[in-house]
Amino acid sequence: MQDEFEMSMIGEFKFFLGLQIVQSDEGIKIHQTKYTKELLKKYKMDDAKPMKTSMYPSITLGLDKDSPDVDNTMYRRMVVSLLYLTTSRPDTMFSVYIYARFQVRPKEVHLQAVKRILRYLKGTANLGINFYKSQHFSLLGNCDADYVGDKWERKNTSGGCHFLGRYLVSWTSKRQSTIALSTCKAEYVAVG
Repeated sequence: MQDEFEMSMIGEFKFFLGLQIVQSDEGIKIHQTKYTKELLKKYKMDDAKPMKTSMYPSITLGLDKDSPDVDNTMYRRMVVSLLYLTTSRPDTMFSVYIYARFQVRPKEVHLQAVKRILRYLKGTANLGINFYKSQHFSLLGNCDADYVGDKWERKNTSGGCHFLGRYLVSWTSKRQSTIALSTCKAEYVAVG
């Protein structure tokens, strides 16, 4: 490539578009620890008590007309910051996706839910994606769907992940565009 293009070697990748890259003999780790700590500091959550999960297991957030309104500009900034963090943190993707639905008129309950994600990140700031050296490169895909997980629009959520060998390389979580009348149809749409 150096014959065709002007290039310079500046060493190993350490940062790329906000991602921290750690290369070792075992493999590569991609994480956003620095960004996570800056995010916690920006939203004054750096002294918050860490949480073990990013959302309550049985939470069903709705439009909640009784809860007071919050500044939607700040709420949107928080959600967009968390969406960028899902680049290296698929464990937060589902909860961030759920709370992103409330960006038009966020309420206090939605803000508290987003702050819970930040508290979860406080305790897990060093997590990321690891790619270890391997000779095994079979492609495996998994998908699943819930049935009427969205209580107000009655839509289902599909999720999926792809592994190359034992390493996660792609993931998704998306609300289905149609309303399924059975769990079988919800699963069929997810596979499609």
